[in-house]
Amino acid sequence: MKSFEELISVIQTLRGENGCAWDRVQTFDSLIPCFLEEAYELVEAISNKDYENLKEELGDVLLHVVFFSELAKDKNKFNIDDVCKNINEKLIRRHPHVFGDSEVKDVQGILKQWDQIKKEEKGNDSNEFKSVLEGIPKSLPIMERSYKLMKKAASVGFEYENVYDSLAKIDEELLEVKEAYNEKDKEHLEEEIGDLIMTVLDFARMNKINPVNSLIKVNEKFRKRFNYVEETAYKMNKKLEDMSLEEMDNLWNEYKKKEREVQ
Repeated sequence: MKSFEELISVIQTLRGENGCAWDRVQTFDSLIPCFLEEAYELVEAISNKDYENLKEELGDVLLHVVFFSELAKDKNKFNIDDVCKNINEKLIRRHPHVFGDSEVKDVQGILKQWDQIKKEEKGNDSNEFKSVLEGIPKSLPIMERSYKLMKKAASVGFEYENVYDSLAKIDEELLEVKEAYNEKDKEHLEEEIGDLIMTVLDFARMNKINPVNSLIKVNEKFRKRFNYVEETAYKMNKKLEDMSLEEMDNLWNEYKKKEREVQ
């Protein structure tokens, strides 16, 4: 595509001899924070259904993909064409039900087939021991990593038979949190809170709910409700610090009622 080729040319010019001093000194490591920030801004645009901003953020992410590829090209490792070729081959290879003769049709079967192909690609069929949990990056945000760990374990049958057993486990872990709190043992409490969070994440997984998406939505809901409390208090010439929890809670519930009316 002409626009894509132009983007590559622009980045090459920026990194060229007469280009931008900032672009010329960037490295793989120096760009990591920028790339992560753009990725999160992309997620925010998706959450807000802000398609105009989404278009811009996708461009920013694409910029980094090309930039990283140019850095690799400078080191004689690979270029953007190799990146595109690699992902094209991978997509075709991992979709034999579309591009091959596999007869798998349902989503669960497709996911299982995908994982099996990945294992074969990495040579996991050898006699050498390799954990099912290998390949999950330690650099992932901790909640996403926890979710993926349990998802991988479940792929070989390490999961509850039904969601009710998972719910019962949540009750059990919550009781253990209360017991640890009553013991005034902070280290034990920390451990039990971790167990409770993991159990809730697993319950989400069993219900095919991504907990990251849940938190994104609830964070935005919290922000809107708390902003209403702040703005209303400001209009009343009151400071939050001088208000009681009951007063703030009344405003919170007032906004909740407005939300229901809109729905």
